[in-house]
Amino acid sequence: MKFLEKLKFTPSSNTQKTESLTNRSSIYSIVINGLDGRPIDLSNFKGKYILFVNVASKCGFTPQYKDLQQLQNQFEDQLVVIGSPCNQFAGQEPGQAENIQSFCERNFGVTFPLTEKLKVKGSEKHPLYSWLTKKEYNGKKNSSVKWNFQKYLVNPEGELVDFFYSTTKPNSSKITKHIN
Repeated sequence: MKFLEKLKFTPSSNTQKTESLTNRSSIYSIVINGLDGRPIDLSNFKGKYILFVNVASKCGFTPQYKDLQQLQNQFEDQLVVIGSPCNQFAGQEPGQAENIQSFCERNFGVTFPLTEKLKVKGSEKHPLYSWLTKKEYNGKKNSSVKWNFQKYLVNPEGELVDFFYSTTKPNSSKITKHIN
């Protein structure tokens, strides 16, 4: 059974990308849709670490999909990986939802949740990435997404732990030391 099929999806009439955040908004209140268009209820992951990664299928870091899946498998009781396809870096995710899903499954065995394509920077940044990158929302630190496969780790209480640039491999001790 695919990981996504195990999740409880909570349909919502308010699935707009532009909902407003307030200072110290909860990560669990952010509305985000899966690649299939159905809402992903982030509150389903309370009590687990969440590793958010902006992903792309035509990037030099694309092989990290395999490592992300291995990380998901290794820590499945403690962690959920959520990939967010993004086409903002050199147009490296040009595909449509069906293409992205089949590419990830076929080439890397990906079963972790994938969101709809998101903007992770700029004036149209998705609220998820506003929360991840702005201290006024996450309470921890400011950052900016520099390239595909940048990673953001959130702890089981919904607090930002840290972010890791693309060059940090998913199975790096920089990440796993927080989960172990």
